[in-house]
Parts: sequence; C-alpha cells; structure tokens
Amino acid sequence: MMEKLNFVKNGVLRLPPGFRFHPTDEELVVQYLRRKVLSWPLPASIIPEVDVCKADPWDLPGDLEQERYFFSTREAKYPNGNRSNRATLSGYWKATGIDKQIVSCSGNQVVGMKKTLVFYRGKPPQGTRTDWIMHEYRLVTADTCNAPHKKNQTQVNFGSLLSFHLYCFYL
Repeated sequence: MMEKLNFVKNGVLRLPPGFRFHPTDEELVVQYLRRKVLSWPLPASIIPEVDVCKADPWDLPGDLEQERYFFSTREAKYPNGNRSNRATLSGYWKATGIDKQIVSCSGNQVVGMKKTLVFYRGKPPQGTRTDWIMHEYRLVTADTCNAPHKKNQTQVNFGSLLSFHLYCFYL
C-alpha cells in the first residue's frame, strides 16, 4: 500500500533536500486547482489552505525568499456581488494588466485564467505600491471561456464549484 506523503508542516512547505516545486501554470490549474475544487486526490499534499486576505503577504507561512503557493476561498467584497475582497490588515491587492489564459499543451483548450496582483500598503486609492506580487489562478467556466471547443467535447460547468482559487506569492 502506498503511503500518502504530506510535505506541509504548520503551513510551511518542507520538501526533502534536492526536491523543488516548480509547476507550470497548466499543472497548477489542472493537477492541483481542478482536483481541489472537485475534491479529487491531489498528486501531493504540497499546497496548504490559507485565507490569503486575512494576513499581509510577509506574514503568510513559508520562506519569503521563495515562491509560496496557497489554496484559498474567494471572499466576495459585497454580499450580492462578484468582486473579490482583497483587503488585508495593512493594505490591499490591486489587479494589474489583463488576465492571461492558461491553455492546455494538448488541444489548445483554455483550462484556466491567471491574474497578476500587486500589494499596496494603506487604503485605496492612496496606497503605496510594494514589491509584493501575487498570481491568482482560477478555473474557467463556460461563460468565461471563448476558446474553440471540439465537436463532441464534454464541458463541465464549474460555476457553483469555484470556491477555491490557487495563489502564488513572491517578492
């Protein structure tokens, strides 16, 4: 029987010496985020669940010198709205640029989206920009994906399942 290895201790990634976690965007979305949303087994218990907007980026678990990955649920800014609440204790995350489509290497199908955010100290709109960057990964839904689909391809609408997002932080 194969033992399930857990490389996260107290919210901190602890890989054996010589091992590195450097997944592609597609691997993050398909192998980790999609499986997390569908409650399927993950390839490795390597990404902790952390409420990323309850703490400032420097207070999140892990080595500040390395990329850090977290699953987090999306908190709405307003009860009946789609806007995310990205405010933390001492600042806020502001989206920059346009969302990037994450396309599968086989079939040219859009499997997810990647949003880049920058951390600002203070209150909007007078916040001061910092060097903290966060990438927010999300699965696509039928209404956000305009990519061509194959004729007999089965589409899954993740609409109500999109409770988790995947985040990558770096300085």
